[in-house]
Amino acid sequence: MAEHELRRTVLNETERKAGGKMVDFHGWELPMEFTGIVKEHEAVRKSAGIFDVSHMGQVFVTGPDAFNLLQHLNANDLKKATPGKGVYSHLINEKGGLVDDIIAFCLSMDRYLVVVNAATADKDFAWIKKHSEHMSVTVENKSDEYSILAVQGPNVPLMMETFAPEALPLPRFGIVEKDIHGRHCFISRTGYTGEDGFEITCPNDIAVQLWNEMLELGKPYNIIPCGLGARDTLRLEAGYLLYGQDVDDDHSTYEANYGWVVCLDKGDFIGRSILAEQKANGVKRKLTGIVLSERGIPRQGCRIFHEGQEVGTFNSATYSPTLKKGIGMGYVTPPLKPGTPVEVEIRGRRVKGEVVRTPFHKGGAFSKVLYTGKDK
Repeated sequence: MAEHELRRTVLNETERKAGGKMVDFHGWELPMEFTGIVKEHEAVRKSAGIFDVSHMGQVFVTGPDAFNLLQHLNANDLKKATPGKGVYSHLINEKGGLVDDIIAFCLSMDRYLVVVNAATADKDFAWIKKHSEHMSVTVENKSDEYSILAVQGPNVPLMMETFAPEALPLPRFGIVEKDIHGRHCFISRTGYTGEDGFEITCPNDIAVQLWNEMLELGKPYNIIPCGLGARDTLRLEAGYLLYGQDVDDDHSTYEANYGWVVCLDKGDFIGRSILAEQKANGVKRKLTGIVLSERGIPRQGCRIFHEGQEVGTFNSATYSPTLKKGIGMGYVTPPLKPGTPVEVEIRGRRVKGEVVRTPFHKGGAFSKVLYTGKDK
């Protein structure tokens, strides 16, 4: 493949016909938007939207030592991922930084599906494979074989009543295997929007068929195709991390303000000693949420000031369609407490803001009560 040639999902042509405005996203040609970022954002918050996230990767880890391998590589405790459940976690390097943020699904006691980010799929596979030497385990990168459709929004469970009723009882991060159109698929109650919804991981050859099926099932709920733009505003409102922008190999889980992911008492794992030291003594910088109290649309790279001194820059920032305010997250040194007034420089003008706890907005995904189907 030529260096400049973009990779395309099997839905590329379908998305073009639907009006998708295509852009380069980490070497993949994906739609930025279809009918407008704000319209797509609001569709997901209020009803239903569908995303093509087939650029995400799938690494299968199987064998007697599958659990031991993933437990050694992850900050979170894989014991939480019992069969039929997944766990959000961070793959940690020896410096305590993030190799990637992933979801590890336990399909059975010796069989795991690890969903990894697009830009790091090959890197993650190599990392996991490297540490699997001398262990009774098989690590397979099957990212090129699968597509993922993310169907997100409060009305999506109603669509599942028809499409996959067995998925409705799933808790958040639950997963079920299902044969669809004669092909083996995975349906998980996950997403990157902060709303309830499901992600369907399917073999490439039925992805277009499922996309059209979802749009048909979602017609009563005015479902619309959504692109990367809405995905970014939705995930930022939910306080979700974007690997390569908010976190990377040189930033730790505690620095990213995601300490809840770290389970120090589970036993030894890569990077544990560094994370334990950070937990005990604190960090010098921390990814910090800021909401603007004046008009302005912040962007990545905008400088953050406290009491006249520059204390950081935004890693992710945008206009929040839900809050109708500018929001952003950036590493602040030293860390500032919620409620602290700050200023953000936008096009040479300093705009007032305030440090807040994330998420900026809690959608249906944050609810402990998820829809499980009509009462029988």
